Amino acid sequence: MLALVTDPGVPHSTRVAEVPTVRATEDTLLMRVLEVGVCGTDREISEGVFGVPAHGESLVLGHESLAVVERDGHGFSRGDLVTATVRRSCTHCQACAEGAPDSCLSGDYVERGITRLDGFARELVAEDPAQVIPIPATLGRLGVLAEPTSICERALRHARSIGGRQPWQLERALVVGAGAIGVISTFLLRLAGLDVWTASLEATSDLVVASGARYVSTTDTPLTDLRNESGGFDLVISAVPDAQLMADSLGLLRRSGVACLLGIDGRPQRVSIDGPVLGLDAILENRVLFGSVNAHREDWLAAVDSLDRARARWPEELEALVALRVPLDRFEEAFAHRGGKATLALDD
Repeated sequence: MLALVTDPGVPHSTRVAEVPTVRATEDTLLMRVLEVGVCGTDREISEGVFGVPAHGESLVLGHESLAVVERDGHGFSRGDLVTATVRRSCTHCQACAEGAPDSCLSGDYVERGITRLDGFARELVAEDPAQVIPIPATLGRLGVLAEPTSICERALRHARSIGGRQPWQLERALVVGAGAIGVISTFLLRLAGLDVWTASLEATSDLVVASGARYVSTTDTPLTDLRNESGGFDLVISAVPDAQLMADSLGLLRRSGVACLLGIDGRPQRVSIDGPVLGLDAILENRVLFGSVNAHREDWLAAVDSLDRARARWPEELEALVALRVPLDRFEEAFAHRGGKATLALDD
């Protein structure tokens, strides 16, 4: 059986290789993988800066999956479209005991294709049925977007929970970044009827504009100008791998505003923030800055529902978000791709 394999910690060790054939037991669901999405995490693992082997020195990549059920069982029928969660319980912390491994307190969780658990970039997967998420036939291949959408759904769920700790009305949002996470966040916020501004380096984004959001090129307009022009935002989603822009999010909020960090930037560096923003505004105006990653099962279910609604509302734009599909042996093209989502099709 072919799979996309890497040796975490060893740069450029990613390759297509033979791995042992998966065999399902009575307790698992056999799935044939159709497609896996590629994101920054996969690139970082391939570059040797992230990831933990599943066994020995190797790890099968792929945590954004779309698969088809290979045989009936556990409430699923052969031919059903499905995906599966990524993070699994550490089995010994309070959060995991309460069914929330996305908030694992020990850090001993495992993650498909990332941390100590092989991923989905292989022909067959035997999966715990409790981790399997059904994908409606109406979504089709767009079901491969379920994982990144679940990340965005979790971020919004937590933002609403934090904002709702006091009287708060979410009306105006800013999304920083127009990659896959930024565009999906924009779609979700527009589905909720919010006034959305999306800012990124590019001159324009047809996908953002089509959703009814306002697109701003930061090449021409600094983020601080957006704060002055808009009067500030109730919610800022920072979906860029830039720690300085993450820190700047706090200064873009208005009273009781919430900023969520979805990008990751592990570069050794110092960032700066205006003293009054941190020492005065954040306190007097009850502002909050928090980070979010991974997702709870409820976020996956919400993601699939939102994707289907987005498909009905912006069908061409959602299709265009998957900008590159290549077979598994052309993974280097997918890893090098920038601008829209790249995926690996295992059924080609």
